Parts: sequence; structure tokens; C-alpha cells
Amino acid sequence: MKKLLSITLLLCFGLSTSVYGQGNQDNEAIIKKIDAYAKKVQMEWKIPGMSMSIMKDGQLIYAKGFGVKDMTKTEITAAKENYIDENTVFQIGSISKSFTASIMATLVDEGKVKWDDTVKKILPDLRMYDKWVEENLQVKDIMTHRTGLKGQLGTYIPNMGYDRDDVYKMLPLLKPSYSFRGAYEYNNITFIIAQKIIEKITGKSWEENMQERIFDKVGMTSTSVNEDGFKNSRNVATPHEIDYRKGRVINDSTWVDSLKVGSLYGSEQALHWLTVIGPAGSVNSTASDMAKYAQFHLNNGKIDGKEIITKKNMDYLHRGQTITSQDSARTTLYAQCWFVEQNSRYRLYFHTGTTWGFTALCAFVPEQNLAVVVLVNSEAPASPRYAIMRRLIDLYKGYPDKDYSAEYLKDYLKSAREDMLKSDRKAKDEAGKEKPKEAPKADLLVGTYDKGELFGTAVISKEGDDLYITVGPKGWKNKLTPKKAGEFSFRSDGHAFPVKFIFDKKGRKIKSLDIDFGYGENFGEWKKIN
Repeated sequence: MKKLLSITLLLCFGLSTSVYGQGNQDNEAIIKKIDAYAKKVQMEWKIPGMSMSIMKDGQLIYAKGFGVKDMTKTEITAAKENYIDENTVFQIGSISKSFTASIMATLVDEGKVKWDDTVKKILPDLRMYDKWVEENLQVKDIMTHRTGLKGQLGTYIPNMGYDRDDVYKMLPLLKPSYSFRGAYEYNNITFIIAQKIIEKITGKSWEENMQERIFDKVGMTSTSVNEDGFKNSRNVATPHEIDYRKGRVINDSTWVDSLKVGSLYGSEQALHWLTVIGPAGSVNSTASDMAKYAQFHLNNGKIDGKEIITKKNMDYLHRGQTITSQDSARTTLYAQCWFVEQNSRYRLYFHTGTTWGFTALCAFVPEQNLAVVVLVNSEAPASPRYAIMRRLIDLYKGYPDKDYSAEYLKDYLKSAREDMLKSDRKAKDEAGKEKPKEAPKADLLVGTYDKGELFGTAVISKEGDDLYITVGPKGWKNKLTPKKAGEFSFRSDGHAFPVKFIFDKKGRKIKSLDIDFGYGENFGEWKKIN
């Protein structure tokens, strides 16, 4: 169980610089307000550290860090090296998807691939559950979340030690939950298909293409990818988890809610997952570098006047293709890895990112020639990032002051409390309905369980009174934690996997085990072979 700590005076520390446009009093006044608001948001959401940058009219007018890299290291919280600045490295999560799409756009510009090409034409070894989708999937489909795969299906497969090639071979096991191109369901795994296409066409790795086609061209000198890139970064933030803690009732009416935050270390950082999910989420970057990337998109693919991606293909990257949400206030579509929001006041392009202990936002408003980047070293929801973004846009549009953060936090705590109460009621109801079962003896569970070539074997061993499971190509060994009779869970690379042991018909011997990979994925039973 992770140790959770509350943030107190740590949030007051910060070391950074601010850069202002020459002689622009409006910019200076706005920056002063947004700086104060960002500090307020950080305090309210108990964010350990945050880094921001703002581009306006082609200039970097603001780049600053708040708070600390690691809130747990109390002995150095006041030390300069623990302060966040504009050059501190964070994981940017799913904003990485737009980088992969940008690589693909450069290949389209070079005539090496077309958006309408069928994937099967490029990757003859592609296999999907639905054979019609397998034959008709096009390049333009794989990064717009409309392949038919359920949202986030396959996301946790890497946490058990499987790599990109393993996941690619498992694609035909992932059953669609809706018709091809029939809906929007956010999914990471299809970006491995994009990676395979890029590597097949160029003869170079996705990582090499990222460095040569994007980082080097845009001038992102502090940006990297994958686990190695993150570990090798010097000025780097530590990830933190955030939990809603049960409030207490005062006078039968008033709730006292709290958010608890704690640092993540070792395997809880899920760095193997980060690498495997690479094309969908493994970029490590800074607020300063991301400002250059946002301006690259505002400039329609140009850097210092030189065209890196043609305007035609940059327009294609920014063109909404799938409606993600729609109400009386706004319509939001998904383009090639950008959300496109049209409301009654402006058009906004943005993407968020979340990994284990990091969250991020990159957004731009062409009408205002404005871009903002917010990087956070905690798993706080998107709301605080949105609050800063919308407050900044309002300031430049001259709209009345609105405290988005307070409104979002109130809604978040209310929703978290309701979810907690609902979960408690459900657990209580289930406990009341179930008849207590006798837990099987540990010795009955020990043995080897086989799931075939793709998954390999799972070995259950006993050490003292504890059971362990060794599973996955990395051979990671993790302790099994009892839940109820015959049911356990184990943590691997930062994720918890439920395990259920299954008896034969006579109820005397264990015949198999079932591992839940999340989102309804268990891929069938692992048969006991000895």
C-alpha cells in the first residue's frame, strides 16, 4: 500500500523565469493575472509541481515552474535542485499521439503513403478480430479512435511485461464493441499499427523518426521518448498519485473532503508500459520545448519560415473527423490526434495527456495566435489544466472573470463522493448476497498454468505463507494478495490485476486460473498443466 502525504508549504516553493513580449502592456497585465491564478489552481488541487508556457503572436511571453519535483523528499524540499522550472522534464502522455500523426504527415508529404491507403497493403501481417475491418482499415482510421475497439481496450496488456510486437500479435483477440467508423472510443493500442507503418516505410524505428522528423526540426532539445529517455533526463519531475479521501459528516450535513497525494517510485511508475505504449504516449518534454511544438502547429507546419509539414497536411491533421461530444454550448470533434472544440466564442485545438503520475495539456487558439502548455507531476484530473486554459483565453478575449477551478473542484469532489458512496453500497449489497466460501488451500493453487504461445505460462509459487505469480515475458514475480475465497490480485508495472482460480467440476482440483486485464479482457482461462 502506497504511503500518501498531504501537501502543505511545499506548494509555496518555486524557481523559474518569466519571459515577456517587448512593450506589450496587455501581455504583462494578463500574465500577471494568469500567474496568480495558476498558483491558486495549484494550491486548490494539491499539485506538487507544475510547469507552464504561453506563446502569443509568435513569441514566448511566459515560461515558469511552480512547486517541487518530489514532495516526499522533505530533506530537500527547500533545495534549489528540487524546484520545478520551465525546463523540467515531464511525461506528456497522449499529447504524444499528435507527434506520431505529424510523422505520418511528413511521409504523406513525401509521397511514401496516402491517408486513404489500406493498412493491409502496407502491413500484410496485420490481423484483426473482424476480418472485414482487417481488409478495409485505412491509415486515416488508426489514429482517430473509430476502429471499433472499445475505449482503452488493450491498454494494460503491457503492464504484465509484454512488448509492442506481443500486443500487435494480440490484436485479433480484441473483439470490437461497435461498428467500424461507427463511433468514437479512445484507444491507445492502435497506435502500435501506426508505429509499424512508419517503420516499414522508412526502414527506421519510430524513435529515430521522432528524433529526426520532429524533435530536431522543431528544436526540441530537451525532449525524448520511452523509459530510457525519462530515466536519462537530469532536470526531471517525479510522478505523484492523487486520491480522493472519504469525507466526514459534521452535524449530519457538512462534508469535509480531501485530496491526498504521494510520490510514485520503482515499478509503480510503469515505465515499461510507457515504452510499449510509445507511439501513443511516451514523449518526455518540457514547457519550453512544448511551446515550440505548439507554435509549430500555429505556424501551419513551419519552423523559422521553413516548411516541415505542408499546409495541406497540417490542415488535415487539424480537421475534425469524429464527433466526440455535442451540446448546446459546444461541439467537439477529434482530428488526427487533436480535439477541435467549436463554441459560440472561439475555436480551440487541444489535447491532454495522462500517464502514471503525470498529466499534461497542450492547446492553441489560431484566432488569437495563442498557445498554452500546462505540465503537471500528479494524476490530478483534467479540470485544473482546463481551468488555467479557459481563464487565459477569457483574459485575451476580454471576457468577465470566472473562477473555473473552484467550479470544477466543487463538481469533482461531489462526483467523487457520490462514486465512493455508490461503490460502498454495491460492495455491501454483494457481500450480503454472497454465501461465504471456504478458501482453497494454498498448496492446491501452486503450479504452472499455460495460455499458449502468445501469453506463455503463469507460475504460482509459495514462499512461507505467501503466494506469488510469475507471468509475462519479463518473468516478473509479484505477490498475490487475497481478496476472497479463490480470488486474489497482484500488482505489475503499476497496475493491479485480479486473479481467480477455477475448480474442476468435482470441486476437488484447480483446473485453471483467470487473469482480468481490464476493460473486460481476460482472454480465456490459463489451464493448469502441473
